[in-house]
Amino acid sequence: MAVSDTRLAQIAGRFAELEARLASGTLEGKEFIAASRDYAELEPVARAAAAVQAMRAELASLAALDDPEMRELAEEETARLRHALPAAEHALSIAMLPRDAADSRPAMLEIRAGTGGDEAALFAADLYRMYERFAAEQGWRVELVSANASEIGGFKEVVANVSGSGVFAKLKYESGVHRVQRVPVTESGGRIHTSAATVAVLPEPDEVDVQVEDKDLKIDIYRASGAGGQHVNTTDSAVRITHLPTGLVVICQDERSQHKNKAKALQVLRARLYEKMRDEAQGAEAEARKAMVGSGDRSERIRTYNFPQGRVTDHRINLTLHRLPEILEGPGLGELVDALIAEDQAKRLAAMDG
Repeated sequence: MAVSDTRLAQIAGRFAELEARLASGTLEGKEFIAASRDYAELEPVARAAAAVQAMRAELASLAALDDPEMRELAEEETARLRHALPAAEHALSIAMLPRDAADSRPAMLEIRAGTGGDEAALFAADLYRMYERFAAEQGWRVELVSANASEIGGFKEVVANVSGSGVFAKLKYESGVHRVQRVPVTESGGRIHTSAATVAVLPEPDEVDVQVEDKDLKIDIYRASGAGGQHVNTTDSAVRITHLPTGLVVICQDERSQHKNKAKALQVLRARLYEKMRDEAQGAEAEARKAMVGSGDRSERIRTYNFPQGRVTDHRINLTLHRLPEILEGPGLGELVDALIAEDQAKRLAAMDG
């Protein structure tokens, strides 16, 4: 999809205008924040457009050369530019793809053990550690929000906040059912079991995105229970918040402080309400959303981790990597994420061309 010279000029003009507005020192508050956000979103597009514009201009000037002595040099340079231009135009097309407004946001990561009992809970803990290590490699910060531990060291459910640059853009492809095939530590006969855990990655809203009214909340305070340290069962610090209009329920009991538990529960509630709003808004674009890789359908089986064969298979893009330990350690996950992003971009480009 070649972008016209007129469109390139429009991109350059818009970027220069934003640059001048930000440099003027006249913008304040929300106006400055909005302009800064627009600038950050347009910058990669403007850089890619400038590269294409420069190549096309150079090709035009080389074609206009009359000097016979310069012609041989010009032909070499023309061949080089003609070879490089399609890649630059492709990079521009990708930069111009409509962005998910939530891509730059932090995310709420929720992992729940599915079928498989204790083994599923251990696998949920393995997944959580994988994301923790991947986040550390990206320079992101992971903060545990709540955890419901199993008796042998796994997680029945774990929720964490992941913050940093471009968190949701990379983690959003992880939503769905993750399946594991291995011999459980609790299995004496050496038989391979299949277990599953569900991952949900929700973009975190700003407070302005989701207004939560006190009148819409039913808040219950009770005594915490389960594996959670000495303070559990000694104070009424656990918090359950029910959002009456939607029926959404969030429980948080990890902190000793009732106020901290309430703050964390509200954080999770806002993320779930924001995701609900996004789903409803995208209902009209349901078909387009289905075409995307990682549509966020949490009932979809997206990946299998097979321990006996040391492989991980992502079913959405039919990619198998025989590097299971490296993927679970965090670093190898980047290759899977990059492949998912590339496939998603290719599908969306094809849809636009079609």
